Amino acid sequence: MEGADSGQQRPTKKLKWTFYHVTIFILTFMSYAFFHATRKTFSNVKDSLTQVWTPQCHNATIRETKPDHIWNDHKMFANKDDAEYFLGALDTAFMVAYAVGLYFSGPLGDRLNMRYVLSFGMCSSALLVFLFGTVTEWVQFYNIYFYMAVWILNGLLQSSGWPTVVAIMGNWFGKSSRGVVFGIWSACASVGNIIGTLLSAAVLPFGYEYPFLVTSAVLFAGGVVVFFGLIPSPREIGMPEADEEEEEDKTGAGVTTPLLVDEVNGDGPNTEDHKERAEAIGFIQAILLPGVIPYSLSYACLKLVNYSFFFWLPFYLAVHFNWPDTTADDLSIWYDVGGIIAGIVGGLISDIMKKRSPVVVFMLILALPSLFIYSKSPKDLYWNGFLMGVTGFFIGGPANLISSAISADLGRQGPVQGNKEALATVAGIVDGTGSVGAAIGQILVPVIQVHTSWQWVFYFFIVMTALTVVCILPLLKNEIMSMRCCQQRRGALVVNVNPD
Repeated sequence: MEGADSGQQRPTKKLKWTFYHVTIFILTFMSYAFFHATRKTFSNVKDSLTQVWTPQCHNATIRETKPDHIWNDHKMFANKDDAEYFLGALDTAFMVAYAVGLYFSGPLGDRLNMRYVLSFGMCSSALLVFLFGTVTEWVQFYNIYFYMAVWILNGLLQSSGWPTVVAIMGNWFGKSSRGVVFGIWSACASVGNIIGTLLSAAVLPFGYEYPFLVTSAVLFAGGVVVFFGLIPSPREIGMPEADEEEEEDKTGAGVTTPLLVDEVNGDGPNTEDHKERAEAIGFIQAILLPGVIPYSLSYACLKLVNYSFFFWLPFYLAVHFNWPDTTADDLSIWYDVGGIIAGIVGGLISDIMKKRSPVVVFMLILALPSLFIYSKSPKDLYWNGFLMGVTGFFIGGPANLISSAISADLGRQGPVQGNKEALATVAGIVDGTGSVGAAIGQILVPVIQVHTSWQWVFYFFIVMTALTVVCILPLLKNEIMSMRCCQQRRGALVVNVNPD
């Protein structure tokens, strides 16, 4: 709208979100959801894998589809405990490779076209998942070294996902609404877990190789769509990035160019200036940015807990309560549902407060009793699902906020505002450090469980959640002091405006 005010023309009011924003939201959301669907597949078929990899298979459905000599010839493991250790080793190898890859894929995303990086990671990872779970079973090839090598390479390739999608979202959505937008968007991992669970449960009765086949096909198709349809930055189509737009709105700078440019007729701003990439920030510089180290360490502790639920929850339900694999898979969805709701609620509250750490710490404090209560959950599907959802709310919610909205904030804070190419690097550092913690957890969980009990595994989770709070406390103190200073300044301003 235009109008006259003291002879001056008002700047044109721009629409905040366009068709491009909706498309970017959906494409990045589904991209990472499909990554997680393939990871969840591995979690969902663990019990079936332990039976296939040991000499004696006790699953009647599986035995009907394979001749007896299969169980007597390959003998990949002598007993189920050895198979469980190897599954834990695979989880650890995946997470270590994933963590190492994140430290490289983040800077790579800031230096290359993120559309190419993301689509390549999706398609190549899909081929490896298909090779790992489907081809090996079809040709009846069982080899621990082959499994380990493929899964490590898969971890490296899947690391291309998170830094790039967070950076792309940060380019399109500004800080003022980042909490709620990223709170909704960060549900992509949980939605991916649900997709993987539902797909796995639907085809698992036909054999464990079919969940791998279906989810890998979905991931590959998603990579093709990303290659042809994703726009990593508004600058590529002549639009300002989200934070630049918000700064213009705050300063009142006149901006009269429309959001949607006619590239065919050449209308709109000079796109060459927008396409020019700024120099990417160095890795050490990114580590030393304010808040990066504390949040990285806190996420290492929290992701250990969150990913232990992700990797071991269906297995825990099947073994501890003697529920069928399909029942355990379906029930585990409620943990992700709790995380989805918490991400949205926590993001909205943090936007209103304009502070993230108070919301995160409050939820984590409530996570401590929720973990203990869930460890005592009775063998009842409804109660177990409810308590699982509550636990997912207080664990998954903070994890979603740290890995998405907070990572984007850290990559776009004051010290790097003049250099926009830092977001993927910072996201890679935070998630990479978190993945190191998650990798350590996948070693410790089976060890603690075998030598003690599942109850001690939950005690371990409680300790790690408490350490997460400890890591964030210095940032919480700073943000509370900042809020108090703002309130005092507002009070002083009111006194000056309305003197007695």
